[in-house]
Amino acid sequence: MTDIGRRLAANATGQHGFVTRRQANADGVTNAMLRSRVSSGNLEQIGVRTFTSALVPRSTIGDLRALMLDIGDPVWAWGPTAAALTAFDGYRLAPPFQLVLPDTRNVRRIGHVVHTSADLALIDLAIVQGIPCTSPTRTLIDLARFETAERLTAALDSALRDGGTSEDFLHRRIAELRSSGRYGIPKLLDVIDGAELSRGGHSWLERRFLELVGAAGLPRPTTQAMLSRRKDRTIRVDCHFAGSRIVVELLGYRWHRTKQQLQSDAERINRLQLEGFIVIQFTYDDIAVSPDQTVLTLREALAMS
Repeated sequence: MTDIGRRLAANATGQHGFVTRRQANADGVTNAMLRSRVSSGNLEQIGVRTFTSALVPRSTIGDLRALMLDIGDPVWAWGPTAAALTAFDGYRLAPPFQLVLPDTRNVRRIGHVVHTSADLALIDLAIVQGIPCTSPTRTLIDLARFETAERLTAALDSALRDGGTSEDFLHRRIAELRSSGRYGIPKLLDVIDGAELSRGGHSWLERRFLELVGAAGLPRPTTQAMLSRRKDRTIRVDCHFAGSRIVVELLGYRWHRTKQQLQSDAERINRLQLEGFIVIQFTYDDIAVSPDQTVLTLREALAMS
């Protein structure tokens, strides 16, 4: 191997056999030398500024890495491409690749899809198979923008099964990212709700609340308790702490209600208050984002009762 070949090979190590023009130039391999090796067939130019040895076998993951090297850091695999790298059920790594860049960059590549984002927090990024990509949790949230409920369900199930995310962490990221007006989050929550129903369990919100209560050493409430009647209907509450007047209602992500629902809820709470109960309401964000404050509020309420 020539000296030039050794320098190119050293840079290509760990990059699936690819090297960028900048890396080559930094090692003393000029553009003229690169053109000469391309003309002789020793090198193959893959992108605007990326090369590989003609002897290196091509692979899909190698082509993805070459594209990302050609674009230059920072860049991450996104959406279906990230889902395939993370081995979500129903996804296969294949072009056209989808990538995401910070919104301060403006890069396009023919035949592929390049997105930009203003909120790429470190917690939402990962390295999978040596490829920078969005984390499994962030990938699920991004997929919800355009995937069907069926494909999203398969992706969610495989992410939970393989340990790519957890219900608690997924809900925390949903709560924190939804403020950016992200499309698809209601669909993802519907999928989560459907998975919970299929398992025969209560909602994550209720399970998480009970975990907070237990960890704080507070008495466990009765869930879905029937306490009173309004007109001809039984009043059921999310949680009641036996031996106290405290009732807790958990307001899920889609707690903004219709006019009819608001009227019905107001009548329920009025009846409970008139019968001596103290009704405390906790929102999705209270449980997912501010659990410590939620426990403090509950502890104060129980002390007063």
